[in-house]
Amino acid sequence: MYDVLIIGLGAAGYTAAIYAARYKLSVFIVGAEEGGMGMTAVEVGNWPGDIDVKGPDLMERFRQHALSFGDAVSHRLSHVKSVERVPDGTFVLHLDGGGTVQGRSVIFAMGSYKRHLGVPGEEEFSGKGVTYCATCDAFFYRGKDVAVIGGGDSAVEGAAITAQVANKVYLIHRRGEFRAEPYWVDEVRRKKNVEFVLERTVVEIVGEQAVRAVRLDKEWNGAQEIPVAGVFIEVGSVPATDLAKDMGCVLDERAFLRVDAGMRTSLEGVFGAGDVSNGSNHFAQFTTAAGEGAIAANSAFAYLQSRSVEGSMSGG
Repeated sequence: MYDVLIIGLGAAGYTAAIYAARYKLSVFIVGAEEGGMGMTAVEVGNWPGDIDVKGPDLMERFRQHALSFGDAVSHRLSHVKSVERVPDGTFVLHLDGGGTVQGRSVIFAMGSYKRHLGVPGEEEFSGKGVTYCATCDAFFYRGKDVAVIGGGDSAVEGAAITAQVANKVYLIHRRGEFRAEPYWVDEVRRKKNVEFVLERTVVEIVGEQAVRAVRLDKEWNGAQEIPVAGVFIEVGSVPATDLAKDMGCVLDERAFLRVDAGMRTSLEGVFGAGDVSNGSNHFAQFTTAAGEGAIAANSAFAYLQSRSVEGSMSGG
């Protein structure tokens, strides 16, 4: 029986594990893949203390720190199928393969997953020119023409990174202005091989054996199709709240896990942290995820302390 069960191997989850271990709590941390969305960040320029660090390197440091507490932190790569609350107020994780793990509290830190466009050709050409991480896959399109779709941080940063290897990058955004951090907007504007395709929407991804072009909702430079070999879809992300929802946790109007200032959910003993929650005004950053992970661990510690006191009083 662990004190804290943490679901998610990203910035929020690992930070929660570090703080929980420092509180002398026993921790079980699990996730389907290491690093979460942090693995997609090629350049991180806003992590305090590091002027420039790569996302995968930063996440590896998080992992090593969390696992430096020895037996206090148990780590598992596995998909969590469901979370069950049993009558005595403890919890059971049901893992792929039939395994179970018991704990006294739960921290949901599963992050988010990439949003899809939902247009013809997207699923058909997934892995054949369609990808959801420009910064991860840009290398494979060296010397080719590609399209990056979106107007947020991931899209604009992805376009700037991809422009370093691609022949030409078409940055397609349905609005006339970007929502991205001004730093990345300035960076991409300096790239001579980036063309802005604004106030246009991709309605189809066209190809035969692989991607050949994107089709727009209206003409751009006299044509409705832009020939490209790759399409990077960067139109935001969806919080991975299925486990929490199935358990009965309240979500907000955007399907994020609703938490209070202590990262407490609507269920006693259950906490949320990072991109899965609404705790930082939907501001998905390494810093906010780490901060929420720390607060969630602190609240879990306080919760377990109160349970311990109640148990002692009832036992007396």
